[in-house]
Amino acid sequence: MSVDVEREDLQDLLRRLADRTRVRSEATIQSDVRQILLTGGLDLAAHDLEVHLEAQVGERRRIDIEVGYTVIEVKRSLASAAVVQAAEVQLGDYVAMRIQETGQQYVGILTDGAEWRAYQLHNGVMKEVTRHVLKSGRPDLGALLAWLEGVLATRQNVPPTPSEIRDRLGADSPSHMLDFASLHLLYEEHGQLPTVQLKRQLWSQLLRSALGTQFTDDTELFLEHTLLVNSAEIIAHLVLGFDVLGLQPASLLSGEHFKRARISGVVDQDFFDWVLEIPGGDAFVRSLARRLARFDWRQVNHDVLKVLYESIIGTETRVSLGEYYTPDWLAERIVSDTVTDPLSQRVLDPSCGSGTFLFHAVRRYLTAAEQQGIPLADALEGLTGHVYGLDLHPVAVALARVTYVLAIGPERLTGNRRGIHVPVYLGDSVQWRQENVDLFTGGHLVISTTGDQLFGNELTFPEGLLDNAVRFDTLILELAALAGSPRAVGTVPSLTALFNRMAIEPEYQDAIKDSFRHLCYLHDIGRNHIWSYYVRNLARPMWLSRPQNRVDVMVGNPPWLAYRRMTKAMQERFREFCQARGLWQGGEVATHQDLSGLFVARAVQLFLGAGGKFAFVLPNAALDRGYYAGFRSGRYADPAEVTTVEFTGSWDLRRLRPHFFPRGGCVVFGRRTGPDTGATPLPVATIRWTGKLPKGSDTWDTVASALTLQPATLARYTNDLLESPYEPRFLQGATLVPRVIFMVTEQSSGPLGLPAGHAAVISERSSSEKEPWKYLPAFERVVESEFVWPVLLGDSILPFRVLPPRRAVLPLTGGQILDGDNPRIDMYPALADWWRKAEKIWKDHRSSERLTLIEQLDFRNKLTAQIPTPPLRVVYGASGMHVSAALVDDPSTICDKALYWGAVASRAEGYFLCAILNSPALTQLVRPLMSYGKDERHVDKHVWKLPIPFYESSNQVHSRLAELGHRQAALVAGLELDEGANFVALRRTVRKALAAGPEADEVEELVLGLLDQ
Repeated sequence: MSVDVEREDLQDLLRRLADRTRVRSEATIQSDVRQILLTGGLDLAAHDLEVHLEAQVGERRRIDIEVGYTVIEVKRSLASAAVVQAAEVQLGDYVAMRIQETGQQYVGILTDGAEWRAYQLHNGVMKEVTRHVLKSGRPDLGALLAWLEGVLATRQNVPPTPSEIRDRLGADSPSHMLDFASLHLLYEEHGQLPTVQLKRQLWSQLLRSALGTQFTDDTELFLEHTLLVNSAEIIAHLVLGFDVLGLQPASLLSGEHFKRARISGVVDQDFFDWVLEIPGGDAFVRSLARRLARFDWRQVNHDVLKVLYESIIGTETRVSLGEYYTPDWLAERIVSDTVTDPLSQRVLDPSCGSGTFLFHAVRRYLTAAEQQGIPLADALEGLTGHVYGLDLHPVAVALARVTYVLAIGPERLTGNRRGIHVPVYLGDSVQWRQENVDLFTGGHLVISTTGDQLFGNELTFPEGLLDNAVRFDTLILELAALAGSPRAVGTVPSLTALFNRMAIEPEYQDAIKDSFRHLCYLHDIGRNHIWSYYVRNLARPMWLSRPQNRVDVMVGNPPWLAYRRMTKAMQERFREFCQARGLWQGGEVATHQDLSGLFVARAVQLFLGAGGKFAFVLPNAALDRGYYAGFRSGRYADPAEVTTVEFTGSWDLRRLRPHFFPRGGCVVFGRRTGPDTGATPLPVATIRWTGKLPKGSDTWDTVASALTLQPATLARYTNDLLESPYEPRFLQGATLVPRVIFMVTEQSSGPLGLPAGHAAVISERSSSEKEPWKYLPAFERVVESEFVWPVLLGDSILPFRVLPPRRAVLPLTGGQILDGDNPRIDMYPALADWWRKAEKIWKDHRSSERLTLIEQLDFRNKLTAQIPTPPLRVVYGASGMHVSAALVDDPSTICDKALYWGAVASRAEGYFLCAILNSPALTQLVRPLMSYGKDERHVDKHVWKLPIPFYESSNQVHSRLAELGHRQAALVAGLELDEGANFVALRRTVRKALAAGPEADEVEELVLGLLDQ
């Protein structure tokens, strides 16, 4: 039978299961469920189910279906709460029995074929974790199979592509939900144990000291980090071909097998191995390993752990930390262009994140070594002395170390080689706390351990020890292990055997003994928990910052941490550092500055040798905005060491679609110069990248053909306009509610006609009316015609086009609003009759006595502000997924509160604004600033938070946008539209026509150049 036929049969079967009107027996449903499991592409054969079908558990208990470590209970219907409750108890008994028998973690599934619920056992009670419900009619077979596979974890050799990782391991996947729920339940039950609390505390202290207020000591985040790091460490074993299902959980998280394989610096004992110290932790690690083992991690061509991180850690959390991870294809191209002699150049990524740049730098070095015929053992040894990574975030470091191993690849790691050390370290590349960048004193690395009195407060290590990273790390680990070994408090074990075994030079031994005594003391007072971790990670960044050890190339994507997201202490330090280097702008632009410029200047100062090259991904504001002028100068006058660079070029990436960062990006290139050469500012000449990125592309080869790279000239902004001067000019329309009172349609005057100057009107009703007004009878009256005003509502505005206005009865005359107490209203008897009835209805049904009807109508002067009406206005909708604006030249119309309006001096100014407001680029730029409503985004005045300048006819960009806006307005005016159709569909039609028009690309480019900071 063909695959298509089988799938159609499954689809028919699924339709039967989803049809709750059919009478079905449990046996029939069970048979159908079995068929789905066998033929749904879940890598299950008949023997996987037949052996366990109706498997017996205990006395008179039988499991309907058992698949691996999942128990499935089938019921005829889950519509009854009582049936579900009883079934959950029964399922819990099955799961508890299997856990007791096997020591493995089991999942329970309860289903009636239409609804599928997955559970985990906690304190003897089944807790639902995730569910999938089939829709009647045409149920989604693929979605059900994906859900089932995530729960069952039966597929094998899954390729670790970004889409597969997101779908099968991301935050919305059943696998992640189950694993996270397990971890959460374990922490809920055992989180108060002292060992768990200690590691949580150490984790919190480290991140708070590093990240400030943008770090929140949150249980969810601690568990997400635990899951990520545990996953990365298991993946590291899978890369080398270890059978993780047969290994002890403790060995997976301790790095024991890597030590045996003489690979250090990959898997460390850290904050996140607390799961091994609690009951049930071993079973959790085994279950996690089983899910990760589905993938063929030996076939990796990109930074897969970045995808895993972004799939689990939410966007809001990453933005708060300034984390914008670089696409693989861009990192690959940057490394290719910058690392021109990989076998000779030492490369550092000082903000390595999950290791994207490291991955491509490693691959580039090894490819060059193979081309030169260098033996594998020599190549790997050379690699670890040529490609380094640093990051301040412990989770990033854990992921980057595994990424480094993934880049080397299993074939090389299992080949003929010597011991290797993965040179990725936890380190502060800005060195916020060091007034003097040099922590080496008298030929020693000096590390403070403040607060200790007995032996002093420093750990001291001879500088010469750091030359061999593997030996230094091994020494520190051995010292920490000895300090923590069983011994009497106050005693210090002998180091003679260790010195002999590691061939430690005699001149280094006294300093090591002093530091060891201090480590023993720290252990005796309960403070030896992270010093080995801390020393090993601090030492290498300090060593790299020594002038003789600085690297030849730096690449990376530094944190784009906004000033407003820094702690107060960090803001003060940031300002000090920036002022010392000529980077501080202050004033209105202070809150718009971010860490990236200072980070590059500081990293160049600390880690890049004279003549060394750099390439960094930065916010595109670095290219042309005034508050980056100090950075672009290339001279950073730090008191300790004046640093100068020659900027050699840039890439302007803001025209690429879709955006791969929340803000537009760029790449800047340069090299460090010596004091005699001086600085060369960033040129205005750039390479502008345009094009639409293919979906799912990860390599440069798959992206290159879709991109155009052209020389361009940057327009530099000397005065940074952070918000638009148009903001106070644009006002919200009037509050014309309740609609039943104000909005009307005109009726026929009938056979007898009406007096001159009068109109017969009736309330215009709408399904969007709110209670209690929607239940009131319609107003039906005759009023003086001068009080029937044309009104523009939110749905009256299309891009560049105004639909026919509606009608409203408004007591406006001579710029004054007449209420029932105004003696002038009786000069208009029909209006007076209408208004007084309206006032009574308002008083009877209003929700609050705060406002009279006249105060409601002219709330905050939103009606009277429109009188007299300007002859030319730009009007745009207050809400919608896309901004829609048009030029209104009818001075008789009134704008409703669903619109914002502003007067313009000329049609050219109006078309200039309409071209900007209607551009897709504007919508994309303003969307992050907008707040969510129930079904749409609220535009309101957020558009004026963008730097839309006042129109100047002498400005070539302004006048060109006005001309293009005029052309686009003519294009829209020529469209044949059914103006009575739904306004959403009409807007969609207009936007489609504009996108296909000849002006679209140029408008986008001009708007982005004007606004995208």
